[in-house]
Amino acid sequence: MSGSFGVPPYSVQYLVIAGGGGGGPSFYGGGGGAGGYRTNAGTSGGGASSEDTLSLTAGTYTVTVGSGGAGAGNGSSSTFSDIVSAGGGRGGGYTTPNNGSVGGSGGGGGGPESGTASGGAGTSGQGYSGGTGQGGSAGSGSGGGGGGAGEVGQNASGDTAGDGGDGVSSVITGSAVVRAGGGGGFSRNGSPGTGGSGGGANANNNSASANTGGGGGGANTSGSGGNGGSGIVIFTLPTQATATFSGGVTQTSAVVGTSNVYTVTATSTTSETVTIS
Repeated sequence: MSGSFGVPPYSVQYLVIAGGGGGGPSFYGGGGGAGGYRTNAGTSGGGASSEDTLSLTAGTYTVTVGSGGAGAGNGSSSTFSDIVSAGGGRGGGYTTPNNGSVGGSGGGGGGPESGTASGGAGTSGQGYSGGTGQGGSAGSGSGGGGGGAGEVGQNASGDTAGDGGDGVSSVITGSAVVRAGGGGGFSRNGSPGTGGSGGGANANNNSASANTGGGGGGANTSGSGGNGGSGIVIFTLPTQATATFSGGVTQTSAVVGTSNVYTVTATSTTSETVTIS
């Protein structure tokens, strides 16, 4: 966009995290994968380095906070300007689909009737894959852990379900906060998995916390799995710049050093915007 107000481009730091995937359905669900994690203010998800500098001129830009996937559902994408993070993949279950879904981070495989179920792949530069689910006799399967932004979801082993992969820490708000952990898988007859650090939910239908992008916990013998956590969009502007948001945006701001840090926690539609001047 052109600088229609004569304002030179501003150097902008951002952290864009999508909604986490829901935990896999009954029985023996895999953990949900974390929402995609993209930033130019530190390490991105999936082991990627910091993304390129973003320069924005005066103009209007899209901002969307993705919702977490309802149990057994994929998370929704988050957007800032042309930066899009993919929603986390849902976990697999005992019945089809056994495999975890592809996402920003992939969902863990469910505990199938026999054999194994693969975890979903993560998206390059955003997150890791989910862990493998393990089948067992007499309904004793175990789900794999959901992938996190900072770590692969753990594979299930026998009656031990997989833990969710850990998230990634960011100091964009001035304090270190870990977000986008994967959800834990469930095991009926053994040890259920725990959520990865950064908002991943423990197994047994537990839901991830809002605005973490964490994956939901895998379902036990009933239920559809825990819900994924909603995403978040954080960006900075120099204090001389002004940001005006459309009516459906929920956000706060704080001054950190020489920048205003804007934290967007919800958008009521996918057409919400921020106007920079």
